[in-house]
Amino acid sequence: MSYQNILTERINKIALITLNRPEKLNAMSYELACELDEELTKIESDDGVRVVILTGAGPRAFSAGGDIHQMVASTAEDLAARSEVRSKATWHLANFAKPIIGAINGLAYGAGAQLTSMLDIRIGCEHAEFCFLAARYGRANSTWSLPLVVGMSKAKELLYTGRVVKAEEAERIGLLNQIVPCAQLRDTALQTAHLISENDPRMVQGIKRLLREDIGMPWRERYDSEQNARKTWLKSNHPREGFKEFLSRKGMRS
Repeated sequence: MSYQNILTERINKIALITLNRPEKLNAMSYELACELDEELTKIESDDGVRVVILTGAGPRAFSAGGDIHQMVASTAEDLAARSEVRSKATWHLANFAKPIIGAINGLAYGAGAQLTSMLDIRIGCEHAEFCFLAARYGRANSTWSLPLVVGMSKAKELLYTGRVVKAEEAERIGLLNQIVPCAQLRDTALQTAHLISENDPRMVQGIKRLLREDIGMPWRERYDSEQNARKTWLKSNHPREGFKEFLSRKGMRS
């Protein structure tokens, strides 16, 4: 399918999605949000795709936030209906089964910053910067996602002040896993995605689910949850099943 607001590319077991409104700094219009959700829905049921990379078009922005002009021009009825759809799309992204890597190529402000806080891994370049702007505009977001990335105290600071976080600080506080030169951003994201894609997708997706669903559980319950999950995931508890590839490389019988 041809989209108007996103670009999609398949690279082996990786899906690369680009927010494609560079003239609007990739602002999150209603249409863009719907197209992104539709593409993620397709990917979720496609066993040929194991990892997603999300980035923005152009040299300036990952996403500068919500499309304010569109929101202001909408009727109250339109806003209510669209808010319902976007809320479901946001939760779908946050709860997405497969790993999502953000290649943060520039500004991630407002709704764009919130989007990054839901991703599994964020790789940025020197132009990456974040700003959680909701309180400035009489809104609230990221209270449930950002503390898991940077900790409660730092999340309070960023959400209360709405200040800009440049790339180096973002890496220091956990908003970025890694900073690379802009010219290397795509390749680095693809390299990381490739490493993930070569692992057992049942385990990768299962680990993601455990990490997500066990938030807030007591330590012992998290341990028991992992033990129970392993019994469900594994076809066999015998080590030869998991080490089959290793044994074949060593010329040993499994």
